[in-house]
Amino acid sequence: MMAMILLAAAAPSTAVDAERAFAAHAQKVGQWTAFRDYAEPTAVMFNPQAVWAHEFLAGRKDPPRSVEWWPARTFVSCDGDMAVNTGPWRNAGNQNGYFTTVWVRQKDGGWKWSMDGGDALKKPLARPSRPAVARASCSGLKKLRSVYAAVTPTTERIAGKPPADAGQGRSADGTLTWSWAVAKDGARHFQAKLWNGRRYRVALDQNIAAPPQ
Repeated sequence: MMAMILLAAAAPSTAVDAERAFAAHAQKVGQWTAFRDYAEPTAVMFNPQAVWAHEFLAGRKDPPRSVEWWPARTFVSCDGDMAVNTGPWRNAGNQNGYFTTVWVRQKDGGWKWSMDGGDALKKPLARPSRPAVARASCSGLKKLRSVYAAVTPTTERIAGKPPADAGQGRSADGTLTWSWAVAKDGARHFQAKLWNGRRYRVALDQNIAAPPQ
């Protein structure tokens, strides 16, 4: 019992804490090892089409130096059990970009990521000392239930079969929803919405261009 209490106490309390722990873990054990350690069984990445993270990362050798990244903004469900983090990254070659990661709290109180994407940028984003937090409203939940009832979570992982060209998910309380779609050329769109007490509003909308041919 004491071990369980200590484990719960040590678990990151927010998705921002989890993001920072994930980034620090990558510096200690290696980039792809850390990605495997923090990924849900059905986690999705993009290469540029959607791939199951654990299949894509299986046996993948860590680079000599891990990419560095920092959460700059976080969009959190009312119940605090799901969040979308985004912020800048920088690799060993001093290339810059941004990441976007969907985080889900687990039954043991810890966090795992379920979707990870991003893009390169010509100019680095600012690294804030403290990430901006946007949290969904906890009011009007009875109305919300009728609004999100038709939303279907991403289908389960089937070994050897790639994910579909689109996926979506929502927090257990329905106050945070997210979706992604990939075109045949690898161009991608990601959107996250937060409940404001009356309706959903777009909190994050990202378009990633197709990679050069």
